[in-house]
Amino acid sequence: MRPTLPTLLLALAATAALAHGPTPQKIDQSITIAASPEAVWDMLGPFDRIADWHPDVARSEGSGGNQEGATRRVTLRAGGTLAEGLDEWKPEARTYSYRMSDPDLTALPVSSYSATITVTPEGGGAKVAWIGRFYRGDTGNEPAEALSDEAGKAAMNRYFADGLRGLKAKVEGVATR
Repeated sequence: MRPTLPTLLLALAATAALAHGPTPQKIDQSITIAASPEAVWDMLGPFDRIADWHPDVARSEGSGGNQEGATRRVTLRAGGTLAEGLDEWKPEARTYSYRMSDPDLTALPVSSYSATITVTPEGGGAKVAWIGRFYRGDTGNEPAEALSDEAGKAAMNRYFADGLRGLKAKVEGVATR
């Protein structure tokens, strides 16, 4: 018996679905800070100074300043190092975009990410939006739970939330942790 065209198409679609790798994930977080956008940007803007405001960061070392192509190595308190490169820095718009250069699954269970952070006026203060796109740590078809989409989302959401809370506390003059 010869397979029919609908049967062949269904088999092909099932095979393609199983062979499909990871899909990009997205997180989008923001916080309002009781300070001028300029004051927030003064703290947030220098690409290599994330350790000044992010409570999860033990140390940050950079080269290239705020020029496109600059790099930073971010050492996390919990272990691991993030190697990141600056793609775009626009101080007049109070925004920059960057991406991970080399994955470190002990730092974050993701294989790659890019992010944009922006400061805008909001009421009498400032709104900081941090948007990230990433792929899970294991890009195979059956990732371990610790390297799954869910693990990547949880880790990236926690890292962004901690950072935004730390930035708010630092700019508003409240002690962090």
